Amino acid sequence: MKVLVIRFSSMGDIIYTTPVVRCLKEQLPGAEVHFLTKPAFRYIYDNNPYVDKLLLLQPKLSDTIREIKAEKYDILVDLHTNLRTSIIKLRTGIKSYTYDKQRLRKWLSLKFNLKLVPPVHLVDRYLKAVAPLGIVNDGKPINYYIKKQYLLDDLLPASHRHNYIVFVIGATHNTKRMPNAKVADICRQIDQPVLLLGGNDVKANGDEIAAAAGSHVLNICGVTSLDESVFILSKAKRLIGFDTGLTHIAEAFNIPIASVWGATVPELLGVQPYQVNDALVVGVDLPCRPCSKFGQEKCPLGHFKCMHNIDDAILVNFANA
Repeated sequence: MKVLVIRFSSMGDIIYTTPVVRCLKEQLPGAEVHFLTKPAFRYIYDNNPYVDKLLLLQPKLSDTIREIKAEKYDILVDLHTNLRTSIIKLRTGIKSYTYDKQRLRKWLSLKFNLKLVPPVHLVDRYLKAVAPLGIVNDGKPINYYIKKQYLLDDLLPASHRHNYIVFVIGATHNTKRMPNAKVADICRQIDQPVLLLGGNDVKANGDEIAAAAGSHVLNICGVTSLDESVFILSKAKRLIGFDTGLTHIAEAFNIPIASVWGATVPELLGVQPYQVNDALVVGVDLPCRPCSKFGQEKCPLGHFKCMHNIDDAILVNFANA
C-alpha cells in the first residue's frame, strides 16, 4: 500500500502529524508512506525513518498534482483540509481520508466564548481521520530528529552548559508573547542559568530581557541555527515557552515543559503538551479570552491581562523545582 500524507503548514501543526505518519508506517503492513509539505517545513521530516519519500509543494499546484499522479498512491491522507488539498483530491481521484477542522464549532466557540470543541489533542483529531484504516494511537510522543550530534561546549559558554533552563521567548503574534519586563522579572528569580531561545525576530527582545535580568540569563536568539537550538533545548533541565514551534518540538524529548498561553487557548486548537511526563499549562481565565484563534499584534481591549495577570511564582517555582 502506498500512502501520501499532506500537511502544508505550520511548524506546530506539522510536528503533530509525526505520530500519524509513524502509526501508518508501523500499523499498515508493508506500507510505503510519503509526506507532502511546503519547502519551508521540510526540516521537520528530514531524517525521519517513518517517511519513505518527502514531496515538496511546488509553485504551481498543477506541477504538484502531476507528481502525485505519477506516484500512483493507493490512499491520500489530508491533514490540512483547505482549498488546495480539495483540488488535489478532486483532480487525482485518489481514495482519501480527511481531517475534520471543525471550523464552525471553532468559530462559534471563539465568537461567543463557548466551549463547543472538545479538548481533544490535535494528534488524536488527526488520527480520527485514519481510524477507518484500523490505525490507533500508539501512545508515543511526537518525533523530531536532530540533523547532527553537536557539543554544548561548541555552542554555549561554560557558565550555561549544565542544569540550564530554556525560555522560548518567540511566537508568531505579540499576544502570544509575554511582555519583556515580565519575562525579565521571572528570569531574575530563577536560580539556574537561563537561555533565551528564539529567532532573529526576537533578538532585540532577548537583549532587553537579559540586560534587565542579570548575568545568569544569556540571550542566544538568532545566534544558533534551528537545529542547534533544538539540540540545546533537548539537553535543558526544564523549558518555559509560549505557543510556538520550538516549544512544541521540545515535546519530542520529554523534558519538563511549562506551556504559557495568553490570548489563545490550547483546548481550541488541541495543542497542549503531548505525551510529556512533566507538563504544566499556564493561563488565566478571563471573559475576553480567547480573543482570537491564532493571536494578534496587540490586545484588542488594551489591557493584555491574559499575560500580565499570570502569577510569576508559578513559572519561577516550576523552573526552580
